[in-house]
Amino acid sequence: MEQSGPSGRYGTAAIQANQLEKWPNPNPGRPYLVSFDIPEFTCLCPRSGFPDFALIKIRYQPRDFVVELKSLKLYVNGYRDRLISHEAAANQILDDLVSLLDPRWMRVIADFTVRGNIKTVVRVEHGSREHV
Repeated sequence: MEQSGPSGRYGTAAIQANQLEKWPNPNPGRPYLVSFDIPEFTCLCPRSGFPDFALIKIRYQPRDFVVELKSLKLYVNGYRDRLISHEAAANQILDDLVSLLDPRWMRVIADFTVRGNIKTVVRVEHGSREHV
């Protein structure tokens, strides 16, 4: 198997080189809902360095663009070694996707696994949703 990148793993190199990408929306005049569930999100607690695990739910109504899925996968995997709070992670994901896509509406829910007997769910939104 061929290896590349600083760690010798092609996945690590792909994550480090990744840029979120957008594609043209095939139906920009129609307000429809796109849903993504990302059940294996991980990041690191900025205080302890211990891993945090979450289900990230992204819901959005595109305007002119949709997100390219491989770039989204690699983007999300880029958080695995990042020191970031639950609140900051949810807000950063929303900000990055809104900046890229300029959607009609978007919601990001970061549903973190219980740690230290506390369950955290962070919900952030942008824009106004049209009912479909």
